Amino acid sequence: MSIESTPASHLAADSLAQQQPAHKGSWGRIFIVILLIGLGVAVWRIYVNHQAAKALAASQAAALLNQKTPVQATAAVQKPMPIYLTALGTVTPYMSVTVKARVSGELEPVKFTEGQQVKQGQTIMVIDPRPYQAALDQAKGTLAHDEALLKDAEAEFKRYKALYDAGVVSKEVMQTDEATQGQYLGAIQSDKAAIETAQLQLAWCSIQSPINGRIGLRLVDPGNIIAAGATSLVVINQFEPIAVYFTLPEDQLPPVLEKLAAEKRLPVDAYNQGDTVKLASGYLLTADNQIDTTTGTDKLKAVFDNKDQALFPNQFVNIHLVMEERPNAIVVPSAAIQTGNQGSYVWVVDTDSAKKTSTARIQNVKIALAEGQMTILDSGLQAGQQVVIDGADRLKPGQPVIVSVPAKKSGASQGAAAGSGAGSGSGGGGKSDARTKQ
Repeated sequence: MSIESTPASHLAADSLAQQQPAHKGSWGRIFIVILLIGLGVAVWRIYVNHQAAKALAASQAAALLNQKTPVQATAAVQKPMPIYLTALGTVTPYMSVTVKARVSGELEPVKFTEGQQVKQGQTIMVIDPRPYQAALDQAKGTLAHDEALLKDAEAEFKRYKALYDAGVVSKEVMQTDEATQGQYLGAIQSDKAAIETAQLQLAWCSIQSPINGRIGLRLVDPGNIIAAGATSLVVINQFEPIAVYFTLPEDQLPPVLEKLAAEKRLPVDAYNQGDTVKLASGYLLTADNQIDTTTGTDKLKAVFDNKDQALFPNQFVNIHLVMEERPNAIVVPSAAIQTGNQGSYVWVVDTDSAKKTSTARIQNVKIALAEGQMTILDSGLQAGQQVVIDGADRLKPGQPVIVSVPAKKSGASQGAAAGSGAGSGSGGGGKSDARTKQ
């Protein structure tokens, strides 16, 4: 069939079939171009937003950097500070006596009030003295009897001696009378010893305090039969003076022993368990003559007058053994000390009087000694420089600050702070380094 004879409908269909693939390829390319444009716009917006966020963060950081941070600061001070060693101590009576009876018998009503102060030689208890008084009287009677026999023997010896000189009696009779006289002399000496023993036992019936001190609780009630040397009646402890025993590591002993050998009296302060309140002041008496191999420590003994009886037996106290005085020590609160990769440092506040601005900066320091609330510095600061004690965690170098002075403590708080002493060294625990106090 020729083209001219082909119907028009067939020609239109063939043309449409040939055009459809060309239209499909064009729309695909258009879709890809639109997709790429959309992705580019999205990436561009993300980039723009990211840059805007960085700029906002930078502006906020700059604003924070320029914003004044409130801090509390105080000045480093220069003053005399004692250097001391710290240890845990146990209060012990200077002398302690457990009173026991030296004779047996019935205990009569006691002559003391539990807890009272007693003097040396004061009668505190009495054991029924009547049996011992009777024994004393019997010994005195025996002595009188033997003395009478001695007198008779001496008189008889004189008679026989005269007769012997006259040749009337034999020498043997005179010697017998002389021996009898010697027997009576020996009996009299024995009687006198028996009297002394009876007097001593009678005196022991009256139990007296062997020391000055405070009497404890009664351990035996009146009316009980006391056995000599077997029954503890009461305990007396001496409070004035009183002793404190404490230990130091062997590596701290050489300077202490050197000062003891030079007869230097080292001051010792006793603080409460919280190491905040000073209870008493005394001096170091001596050190033990050997080191405990199980602990590597040596025991030392300090003595306190204890006039106010602030120290009590078996009480645990913190001991400050003062080794020397540092006259011009730079002291800062321990709260100002910070630790970082560069070591110990403080935040120092520099004030520009002309601009009326204050900025914080880091200042490295070298710690000498520290204990509790105060720290002594070897270097890094001068007296009068302001150091931050609160708010340091919010600071950056060059940070503007608003400085406020910490509120002063009052009453007992001041006393506690003053008694707590000064700085701890890098040892931290307080048992291996010298310490200082305020």
